[in-house]
This record gives sequence, C-alpha cells and structure tokens, in this order.
Amino acid sequence: MQARRGPSADSDRFEYLQTLVTEFQDTDSQEAKEQVLANLANFAYDPQNYGHLRQLQVIDLFLDMLTEDSETLVEFGIGGLCNLCLDKTNKASIVQAGGIAQVIQCLSSANEETVLSAITTLMYLCTASTRQQISTLPVVECMLRFSLSANRRISNLAHIFLEDYCTPEQVEEARSLSAHSALGIPLPKD
Repeated sequence: MQARRGPSADSDRFEYLQTLVTEFQDTDSQEAKEQVLANLANFAYDPQNYGHLRQLQVIDLFLDMLTEDSETLVEFGIGGLCNLCLDKTNKASIVQAGGIAQVIQCLSSANEETVLSAITTLMYLCTASTRQQISTLPVVECMLRFSLSANRRISNLAHIFLEDYCTPEQVEEARSLSAHSALGIPLPKD
C-alpha cells in the first residue's frame, strides 16, 4: 500500500490538481468552470489533497467563488470550503482571508445546497476565537428562521447550530428582537 502512495503518486496528484486549477483559470466556458470547480470541491474532501490545494491557492479560489453571480459556482465554492475547513491549517487560512463574513453571506442564497454547506462550514469554523464572529445576532436570527423551515435538512442543521454554537441568552435575545423575521434573508426553496 505504501509503495502506491510514494513520491511519484504524490507528485502525480499535485500535477493533476494543478492541471484542474489551470483549466479553471484558462477556460472561458461557464460549463467547464462549473465542472472543474465541482471536481476541485470533491478533491477537497480528501485530507491527502489539503497540502496540494493550499499550495495551489484553491482556498482563495473557493472564497472568490462566493461572490460570483453564478449560483452554481457559489454552491461548489462553499462546498469546497466546507470539505476543507475541518483541517486546522485550512480553517486558519479561511478565517485569515475574511472567509467567515463571506460564508455568512451564503446563508441568504436561494440554493438549498449552498445554505446547507454554509451552515455546516460555519459550524466547522467555530472555535473559541471565532465564535463571536459566527454567533452574531443576525446569524442567530437567521438560524431561528431556518429552524422553522419546512425543509427538514435546513431545519435540523439550524437546530444543531442553535443548540451547539449559541448560548441560550443569544437565542432568547434573537427571538425577542426578531420574532422570526430575519428580513432580507429568503428561505431556500423546499
């Protein structure tokens, strides 16, 4: 098993990922960009790729996608970040690049997968040093609204967020201020 994962296999893996990044940057085809970004997001799931993806600045690429007009690029960008952010080094890179605010913006997406990945990413990014940035009153209000969603996946994740990443006082304050009206943040389509 070790022989297959030697320096040559590692080098091949890096070269393949580098080819994907180059293809993403060079293509003018929206469809090709989406397909390559989806592939990169899938490769972000494998911890063996983390170092290569950092070296190729794929974290920055994923963050850049969060502000795109294409909902598909946003979905794959946040999905890639979600896959990467359990790693401490990747988490630090995302936080240092201002990624928390960008991930929070994804909560207003009408795309269910984008919202699910955004909530999950926020949970993964939450540490003692980032909790104040993540569990802000607008985010808690949004999670209260999501907890009422008919969409069980979103509702369940929002309940977990409220229970595990917010204090009872934060939830109560958000409840009293908003009465579940996180204005301007539409619920994803069911």
